[in-house]
Amino acid sequence: MLKVSKVRLQQGYRTMKWPDGPAPEMPLHFTGRPVLDKERCNGCGDCATICPTGAITCADGKISLDTGLCIFCGKCQKACPKDAIIFGSDFRLAAAERKDLVVRPDSDKTPSAYREAVQKLFGRSLKLRQVSAGGCNACEADTNVLGTLAWDLGRFGIQFVAAPRHADGILVTGPVSNNMELALRKTYAAVPAPKIVIAVGACAISGGIYCGQKETHKGVEEIIPVDLFVPGCPPHPATILDGLLRLLGKVK
Repeated sequence: MLKVSKVRLQQGYRTMKWPDGPAPEMPLHFTGRPVLDKERCNGCGDCATICPTGAITCADGKISLDTGLCIFCGKCQKACPKDAIIFGSDFRLAAAERKDLVVRPDSDKTPSAYREAVQKLFGRSLKLRQVSAGGCNACEADTNVLGTLAWDLGRFGIQFVAAPRHADGILVTGPVSNNMELALRKTYAAVPAPKIVIAVGACAISGGIYCGQKETHKGVEEIIPVDLFVPGCPPHPATILDGLLRLLGKVK
């Protein structure tokens, strides 16, 4: 016990300073918010053809990319002969409105995730029940990372709870398989009103790579209303935390 205490004291303060300090450094191969250049796009459609989820529309010289469908594989960037699609390092992807996940050449750099009503109700304390609705466990794992020492989600007054009756809302991952639909509905019903719903990951937003399959739905919004959409496959912990903090108005 003394050895453990000694090592812990030597480690010092391990929680990152962000958002009050510098943002966490993204991995070398991180693919963040895409940037589309309409001047470079020649309308060839190679990007749309190669996209595994149909997230890209390229017609009449106009290109758009739905980050709610995108799995951030980067195939479109490699396929574009004119470098009209570039995935940057910006992890601020979450949006309060589904339509704001669609990126166009003239889109705002960061979509709005703020909801005034949510800030007034849960700005000081937010309890969430996590529901894995048929996910592969990648989004679930990156959500769990937020509870570690380095991220310390609790310092913002945000915590995950075991029972929906103790929660202010639910955080859903996965495309909502047919077998999980009833469980999701019951969990949502058990949360006292007023309540919020957060969809994390491409599957939860649109069905992701399972979109169109008879065994799954096209995301959470087909079943219950959603207040925050967090894109990614899976989204980086910074993307999830940023979305939560901007939803509550804790960061701009």
